[in-house]
Formats: sequence, C-alpha cells, structure tokens
Amino acid sequence: MKRIMTVLALSAVAAAPAAAQWAGMPVWNSPKGGTGVTINGDLGMPNGNGKGTAFGARATLGLANLSLTAGVASWKPKGAAESATSVGGNAAFKIIGGSLIPVALNLQIGAARAGAANNDSATTRVTAGGGIAVSVPTPGISIEPYLSVTNRWYKKSGISGTTSNMGWTLGANANFGMFGVHLAYDSENYGGLIGTVGTFGLGAHVALKAPIGM
Repeated sequence: MKRIMTVLALSAVAAAPAAAQWAGMPVWNSPKGGTGVTINGDLGMPNGNGKGTAFGARATLGLANLSLTAGVASWKPKGAAESATSVGGNAAFKIIGGSLIPVALNLQIGAARAGAANNDSATTRVTAGGGIAVSVPTPGISIEPYLSVTNRWYKKSGISGTTSNMGWTLGANANFGMFGVHLAYDSENYGGLIGTVGTFGLGAHVALKAPIGM
C-alpha cells in the first residue's frame, strides 16, 4: 500500500502545472503600476511540483491606472526530456495609489496556455485576485514590496472540468531610474497528495518611461 501511495503521489506531481501564471514562474504583480513600456526578463525556480528552472520574458504597457502585460516562459522540470512553453498575459487595474499615496491596491486577471510536453496535455490557466503594495521612501531608489492573493483555475486539453487552487505571492519591485530588479515567492495549495508548492522568482527590467510615483 505504501508503494502504491508513493507512485500515486509522484504521478500527481508530474501531471500538475508548476505554481505560476506562466509555467514555472510566480504570479508577478506591481500594484503601484506605472506608465509607458516595461520589458522584463524573468527566472523561476519551483521548489516542488517538478522543480527545474524556468526562463521568461514579459512586456507591460502602462496606461495610468491600467497595465496590460504579454509574456512567454519556458519551464523544464528536473529530469524531463522536454520544456513546457507557456504564452499568456494579464490585465491589472489600480484602485488606489499614486505619487502622494504610499499605499497602492490593484485587481488583476490573467490567462496563459502551456503546450503539451512530457506526455502531459496542454493546460490553460486563469488567475484572478488582487494585491496591495507600500512604497518605501528611499533616496535614489523606488522600492515596492507587495502581497497578492489570487485564485488559480486549470483546464487540461481533452479533459472535462477544471480544478481550482488558492495562492499568494510575496514580492518586491525595486527601480533605479529606468532600470530595476524584481523578486517574488509564490505559494499555491494543491491539496491532496501534492500539498503546498512554492516558486521563487527573480529578474531584471527596464522601463522606457519612469513608473508613476518615482
């Protein structure tokens, strides 16, 4: 019986997508938002659910209180023969926040589709939730620590029904003028034999126009 349970647990881990909107990545956010175009390079490292390393790139268009993002990521689980490529985007709407308000609150919704790989079906993932951030007054640098809570829905190609998990992301965005870095830790509860899976992510970005509030 113990051997059977172990096999079932390993099978469930192999079949589930890594915690993130884009496969192998955290659910990135910036409640403060901004204007102009920001280009992001990302690295994701799940600590379970296949482990491995993910690489990605995103482009965000900021329009005052609305931010639109499109991106792609490639995640290769540890020991897997193929990489899973996911393409998607999200929209975030800032409810409160600005140059004179140190607290920002936003709502975000997004979707990404990971192609079939390693004998697993293609998977569509939808995320929806919100985040809160506080601007840290530091000379010469803009630091935005944030906390996001989102629900994540999964739909596998050729399989009826969806699954739903809750997750949270704790992260920070730091900007040095046009350039900056970002990092986040994402935690998602899959329940059952898998339990909670975390993903650590970090990266760098360049803004073609300085974000609001800098």
